[in-house]
Amino acid sequence: MTPRSSLHPLRLGLAALFGLVLTAAAVVAPGPAAPTAARAAAADSRRSVYHFTVPDHWKNDPQRPVWSNGAFHYYYLYNADYGQAIGTAWRQATSTDNVAFHDQGVAAPKQTNANYDLWSGSAVVDTDGTAGFGAGAVVMMVTQMDHPTPAQIADASGPQAQFLWYSTDGGRNFRPYGDTPVLPNGGRKDFRDPKLVWDSARHRWVALLAEGTRISFWTSPDLKNWTWGSQYTNSGLGTLECPDLFQLRADDGTLHWVMGASANGYLIGDPNTYAYWTGSFDGTAFTPDTAAPQWLDHGFDWYAGVTWEDPAAPLDRRYATAWLNNWTYPYTTPTWAADGFNGTDAITRELTLKHYADGYALASRPTPALDLHASRTTDLGTVQVNGLTTLPYHGTAYRLDADVSWSTLDNLGVQLRVSPDGTRHADAGIHHDFSFLNRRQTGNPSADGSHLESHAPWDPARTSAHLTVLVDRTSVEYFVDDGRHVHSDEVFADPGDDGLKLFTSGGAATFAHLTVTEYTDLAQRPARLLADFEGGAYAPGWSATGDLTGTAPTTEQLPGSVGAAVLDTFAGRDSATGTLTSPAFTIDRATLHLLVAGGNHPLGIPGATSVNLLVDGQPVRTATGDGSGTLRPVDWDLSGLQGRTAQLQVLDDATGAWGHLMVDQVVLSD
Repeated sequence: MTPRSSLHPLRLGLAALFGLVLTAAAVVAPGPAAPTAARAAAADSRRSVYHFTVPDHWKNDPQRPVWSNGAFHYYYLYNADYGQAIGTAWRQATSTDNVAFHDQGVAAPKQTNANYDLWSGSAVVDTDGTAGFGAGAVVMMVTQMDHPTPAQIADASGPQAQFLWYSTDGGRNFRPYGDTPVLPNGGRKDFRDPKLVWDSARHRWVALLAEGTRISFWTSPDLKNWTWGSQYTNSGLGTLECPDLFQLRADDGTLHWVMGASANGYLIGDPNTYAYWTGSFDGTAFTPDTAAPQWLDHGFDWYAGVTWEDPAAPLDRRYATAWLNNWTYPYTTPTWAADGFNGTDAITRELTLKHYADGYALASRPTPALDLHASRTTDLGTVQVNGLTTLPYHGTAYRLDADVSWSTLDNLGVQLRVSPDGTRHADAGIHHDFSFLNRRQTGNPSADGSHLESHAPWDPARTSAHLTVLVDRTSVEYFVDDGRHVHSDEVFADPGDDGLKLFTSGGAATFAHLTVTEYTDLAQRPARLLADFEGGAYAPGWSATGDLTGTAPTTEQLPGSVGAAVLDTFAGRDSATGTLTSPAFTIDRATLHLLVAGGNHPLGIPGATSVNLLVDGQPVRTATGDGSGTLRPVDWDLSGLQGRTAQLQVLDDATGAWGHLMVDQVVLSD
């Protein structure tokens, strides 16, 4: 049997579904069958109401969002072939508040270069253009297998190396910087998950790489040429993955560095979530304040966590999220059969650094922007509890807040997703010297009956606490007080289990300021790719006139192009004229994105070269080239046109210099 670490399950996608061994004790069964329409229609939806979910198929690792052009650009590992084949791409969603996300489709496709699929890494905005792709280019360093063989592709065992991809359209579409790694493997077994950090004090880049039980540090002036700096080793946490490094100002005004990593600590009894250390960083090496880590989450299902800065206060607070799943049971979810997807993220948190009596630690709370999406708040007042009390509320997706106080008792908390007969429920509470989240009685995804109750430290001398519990259709996240300790778990309760109860044992407690908040449905609508001009011919339904009749997309590689081909009206000569028109489509998204290059001859003048959005045969949006062969992004606001039937027309009526137009990657999205 193959050790878990050698297969690197965080990137395996579906490899385990085809008979690979995840641990020395558990073999994963064959993959799930694809959901049928009948099955999906018959099942109640399990899609989260206010948590991020992949539109379809599979997601795992989040990739750190970047702030660009007034929005957060969030990327994640996505497999459109889930249920059939392994391999992940980078898919993108955008958000202005880190709560409501809008799908933008695949930004970096798999099988684009000789290195097959894309695993984890990180993207940065290269403001100064240090990498040579232009000022403001979005550059990502990503782990891929270095020229894997078919056998290595099949079991994701090719040599792990680091490659650059870049975007010149604000992070919507990425191209590989060749097939050669900028950080080759060098004989390492584990070498992945690069995290890029800009060291402004030394005007250079820093990369952290996960190497089994080590995190290595590298420096570069240009993202292409790297020098090894140091390594941090911790052999007591299992395999380290998805490293992180950032600076924060604590509540006492002091500045500190924080290094984090996802750790398979369940092998020795610790959480297998995000371990972190406070300390110092000299540009080459990180020195922790203490060897023992702290944990950003004490639950079972907060993995591959990422943090990113708040652009309004980068040193005072950060955001964080993680994959709500666990590699012990990654495919055990009702969402695949019910809704055709497997992949949910934790709620975005706001992180601050606080000075406690025992040192510095990160405090978490659900991002305040979540309040902007509240649809209803129910005030349940103050409730005295001595035993079990049923609350007059039913729901499967909400936030509960309460200030709890007591004098003497053994146990207190909240029963969530309670079944009508009271036998099934998940419990969040406090018992003597620990807080806990227990899913023993309902929806535990671990087939072997493990992973039932998580614990986090609690001061037994305390007699009050603030509890915040986020409940969604397949998850529970439990924040204690200021969120120094949090528990996040998948909970697959029956859709009909919607009761809510309070409990104590060994005494009484007062639950004051008890409120339940519900949220609007934030599920994304998937982006719609209207045309990518791949495949050697225009898609069915496209029509041509004039000299463009009988032509096909060209395979020329233009700066900024996506894939292997683009639409080009050159047709062998600038004097060629005519039109290319798409089939009719319904405008059902907020924006139409496309890439345009070529002649700068606007519509309305003789000899136009323009791409036009036609409604009722008339142009309602138009764009033209800028007199170059570099494809530039064009975004059309479709406000006021929702529900209308439209066509995309590419018009070439010019015969002189730059008398042609190039178009690529036409996408409708919110």
